Amino acid sequence: MNSLSSSSAKERRALILQLLATNEEVSVTELSRQMGISEVTIRKDLTLLQQRNLLIRTRGGAIRKPMENLSEDTAIQRKRMFYFKEKARIGAEAVKMIKEGDFIMLDSGTTTMEIAKQLNRFQHLDIITNSISIATELLNYKRFNVVLLGGNVRINSHSVVGPLAFSVLRNFNGYKLFLGVDSFSMEEGISTPNMEEALLNQLMIQQAAKVIAVFDSSKFNKRSFVHIARPEQLDCVITDVDIPSGMKTKLKSAGIDVKIV
Repeated sequence: MNSLSSSSAKERRALILQLLATNEEVSVTELSRQMGISEVTIRKDLTLLQQRNLLIRTRGGAIRKPMENLSEDTAIQRKRMFYFKEKARIGAEAVKMIKEGDFIMLDSGTTTMEIAKQLNRFQHLDIITNSISIATELLNYKRFNVVLLGGNVRINSHSVVGPLAFSVLRNFNGYKLFLGVDSFSMEEGISTPNMEEALLNQLMIQQAAKVIAVFDSSKFNKRSFVHIARPEQLDCVITDVDIPSGMKTKLKSAGIDVKIV
């Protein structure tokens, strides 16, 4: 592995979590060697990650947290720690599908947030979102028409759900939907841990002119608690280069455009 001594603290900590996703344990000595930084710095990183409940410190290193139940939500602050480089590239590719004056919808999520962060070249867009965080990001541009769906606020995802969100969303159709995804399989399609989120996503898809799913490769071949949509309901999938072998062919066979970044 190349030295990461010049990388930011955020990048180091995200890499530690990614290593723990594939290895049950990491050591301070090995992390120090791989990243080209001091063991003192690594220990501080591990301590901080433990304080955020993302790993368990051990003598000389850390072990991964027990696997979460897929029926439970993962807080958005934790999601931001994973695959942030891939999400940024996916966001940049998604922006290429947007034209000046477009009417778009950004679903809540950390990958769709990357789309919101990369809209500088546009002067006029009409944007709907169910994400409080994304709406706040969009207001920084001071030139877009932004509609935030109302409803009950979900703490884990910083999104709104419920009857009021349904009522507002039914007034809109014909938009390009950029859909965040928790879990995807060719057999089950898209699924999510939360029932209210799933119902709102289903209406988003129903009202959309085009459905573009944006998600990193870790979401493939997984299923969650509540079904949202069949694969063939998607028009396009944008993901990263670690997409599982054969998945691109399966997606294309289902009539889905696939963009890999």
